[in-house]
Amino acid sequence: MPDSEHFPPEPPVTTGADRLAVLRRIEYLLAGLLILFFFWSISLAKVVVLPIVLGFLFALTLSPLVRFLARLGLPTGIAAVGVILTLGLSSAFGLYMLTGPASALVETLPDIRQAAETKLYDLQIKIRQMQEAEQEMTNLTKGAAESDQEAILVDDPGLVEGAIASLAGTGTALAIAMILAMFLLASGDMFQRKLIQSFDRFGDKKTALKISHDIERQVSRYLGAITVINAALGLAVGLTMHALGLPYAYVWGVAAFALNYLPYLGAMVGCAAVAGVSLITYDTVGAALLPPLAYFILTSVEGQMVTPVLVGRHLSLNAAAVFIAVIFWAWLWGIFGALMAVPFLVTLKVFCDHIPALAFIGRFLSGEDPPPVETD
Repeated sequence: MPDSEHFPPEPPVTTGADRLAVLRRIEYLLAGLLILFFFWSISLAKVVVLPIVLGFLFALTLSPLVRFLARLGLPTGIAAVGVILTLGLSSAFGLYMLTGPASALVETLPDIRQAAETKLYDLQIKIRQMQEAEQEMTNLTKGAAESDQEAILVDDPGLVEGAIASLAGTGTALAIAMILAMFLLASGDMFQRKLIQSFDRFGDKKTALKISHDIERQVSRYLGAITVINAALGLAVGLTMHALGLPYAYVWGVAAFALNYLPYLGAMVGCAAVAGVSLITYDTVGAALLPPLAYFILTSVEGQMVTPVLVGRHLSLNAAAVFIAVIFWAWLWGIFGALMAVPFLVTLKVFCDHIPALAFIGRFLSGEDPPPVETD
């Protein structure tokens, strides 16, 4: 008989369970590729998708106010137009009033750099002593490069044109979003009715209606509560900066109001900006530390005490999930992505809470531990 090594190996025996497991792995792989393709697509389509998402967020936030005006007898369309026009005109007027002080603060950036180098000179000397001759050569080269770069920043008109173009793009996106929000608010509950009509089964209609109502309620409640909290924080920051003698105290109040929409990142940016201006305002380092310290204390009290008490009763999210969402959306869409990270997370959690197959994601996003299971 011929040697068995010359025969080809027998194919492995596969059962139905093995084939099903392979198909499930393929499904998971395709789902992962679909998710990656989705985020890649919305990253490329930022110019188009961003105003639409902002418009829906504006509509969700302002819908309770429009309904209140409608209950008072004002037609829904007129109420929507009035609310959007009031919001747009007041925001434009506020930005116009802040243009002068903001320009003055931008012009002080070279002074902030020079003051920081002067007041932290002793620390720089110690660092240079530790770095020895090679680092000294690097500092000399870096100093010359920074001088050239500073001249370029001051004299290059392309930087100013780029900033103006960026502001123009932001203004266009906001204008489109507010117009879309006006149409959404004027339509009332038309989209909810169409959503319900798109399902055949009564159970699916009920689930879709509940998801829609929960998303609208939680997102509008979150944005409304955060707006009130941010306004109180901005007032407190402005009054505190005025009491400490920091210039343009009301600008810092408005900045605190706007930056606090960014979880975690906004407080750090505001504190760093206040510290920079303090360096050129006060003569000693100790006095210059008071404004950023006060800013840090106020934002910490707001973030650790006020917001959890007022918002956490109705909205409980995992702090780690919020931080990851802010970083991810900031990387994907920039500042607007970071602003919309929490509403996106709220929407995702509502979907996961109402869909049994995604319930484990909802439990992960929740900031509350599930109740313990009693055992005999």
